[in-house]
Order: sequence, then structure tokens, then C-alpha cells
Amino acid sequence: MKRDSKLSSVLHLLLHMAHAGRPMTSEELAGFLQSHAVVVRRTLAGLREAGFVAAAKGHGGGWQVACDLRTTTLRDVYDAVGAPPLFAMGHRTESPGCLVEQAVNHALDDTFLAAEALITARLGSVSLADLSADFNRRMAAHPRSQAHAHH
Repeated sequence: MKRDSKLSSVLHLLLHMAHAGRPMTSEELAGFLQSHAVVVRRTLAGLREAGFVAAAKGHGGGWQVACDLRTTTLRDVYDAVGAPPLFAMGHRTESPGCLVEQAVNHALDDTFLAAEALITARLGSVSLADLSADFNRRMAAHPRSQAHAHH
């Protein structure tokens, strides 16, 4: 099963934009994801509606971060991209007649809910500024930091 990488991709783009110091075109951003500019525009349009990014047209225009990195959490971004399912696992049957399967579903429900609560709480405790600081540490420690910052 293919993993949903939308949250990871959006965080990747936001961090590049935050460190660029200038607006970035959809084409530039697509290069970071090895994707197509149309896909980036579609994705960022939703983030613009949520207030995370802004876009300016014309010469020198492009996308840039419009939110406060210190107060915007990974949970905020997760919610903005539609809160994709965290797990690919699920019940064999949602409303089983079998008592054994009912017991299995109940146990899985409790487990999945607890795991989802833990993950979303963790996403809520990490800000975009935390990601940015981690990137800065990695860049400073890397011998060829500039080459790796821009892929």
C-alpha cells in the first residue's frame, strides 16, 4: 500500500520557503519534491486558504510562508492538509455479527484511538520553528551544507 506523503511534502516545501528569504516559484518548489509545478500549486492553494502561505504574481513573485513559524505546529499543517489517515490498518468488517470479530474490533479501536491521540499530540508539540532550528543545526554540521540545502 502506498503511503500518504502529503504532510511530509508540505512540511518540506514550507521549510524551503521559510529559508529562502524570497518568494519561490511553483517550478522551484516542484524541483524539491521531484514533482510537477501544477501539483505544487494545487497543494499550496489549499494552504493559502488556511493562511499558511501567500502568493504574489508577476516578476519577483511566488510563494512564501505567511504564518508565524513559532506558533504554527505540525498538527496545524496536518489538519490543513485534510488530516490524512495515520494508519492503513482497519477492520475486516465494520459491523460484524461474529462475537469474536466484535472483540477484535473493540481491541483494535482502543489501540488505534490511543495511538492516534499520541501522534496528534506529538504533532501539536512541534512547531515549524522547531523544524527550522533542526534544519539549521544539520546545515551547520554538514561539511557541504549549501549543496544539501538545495538538493
